[in-house]
Amino acid sequence: MERPRIAFQGELGAYGHEACARARPSHRPLPCPTFEDALAAVRDGRADLGMIAIENSTYGRVADVHRLLPESGLSIVGETYIRVRIALMAPKGTALGDIGVVRAHLVLIPQARGFLDAHGIRAEPAADSAGAAARLAERRVPGEGALASRLAAETYGLDVLAEGIEDHGHNTTRFLVMSRRPDPPPAGDGPVKTTFVFRVRNIPAALYKAMGGFATNGVNMTKLESYMLDGSFEATQFYADIDGHPDDPPVRRALEELDYFTSRLEVLGTYPAGSPAD
Repeated sequence: MERPRIAFQGELGAYGHEACARARPSHRPLPCPTFEDALAAVRDGRADLGMIAIENSTYGRVADVHRLLPESGLSIVGETYIRVRIALMAPKGTALGDIGVVRAHLVLIPQARGFLDAHGIRAEPAADSAGAAARLAERRVPGEGALASRLAAETYGLDVLAEGIEDHGHNTTRFLVMSRRPDPPPAGDGPVKTTFVFRVRNIPAALYKAMGGFATNGVNMTKLESYMLDGSFEATQFYADIDGHPDDPPVRRALEELDYFTSRLEVLGTYPAGSPAD
């Protein structure tokens, strides 16, 4: 029987691939060039699930994803967190002292600046860290290395010369698992999150009043972000995460109050809450 597939943005060995392996080890990974492609793969049936990076503890939200999720027609069915552990890798037989230049995604390079400077290694940006590892395995140029995940080294047959070389140990990326169908857990069956988007009505203090229902009902809102729609300063949509299930009475009352002050309210998913990676 063919294994189900899970789509992610990037090449094999990317941190998105690592998230797939951790959260859905029974699924075959399907690499996609962009987040749009990964979501489309789920929507058209080429993949059963999608693994989408939503935010990073160092760099904040992932560009455009808050816009893409409501437009995707898909539902959030899970979340997972991946600690961004950086490995320096090179073709087999290479010593650390041989490395003069490494390539990695532009965002990854500053995170290992201390290690690179200490070893006199120059860094050059690449479109994708896992892709840099793949090109390194193909070219095998002496003195060249790549910065990526250990999974990338294992995928492309490279030696890990140093690992955990990031300057700070807290850098974590949160991923959401997307599906064509919602799959909410039963209310009361462990900690859950609910994610939704909304637009407030054009009345005075609408946002303040809309948020009041969560405070008075004791519902913890863990995220609230705004973003413009269609490039208009007057069309703002909000993206929110809360702890709890829509069938929980406090959450139900808070959402009912929110609905009164909004012109649009759409729940994107209710799903088991994940734990930040160690």
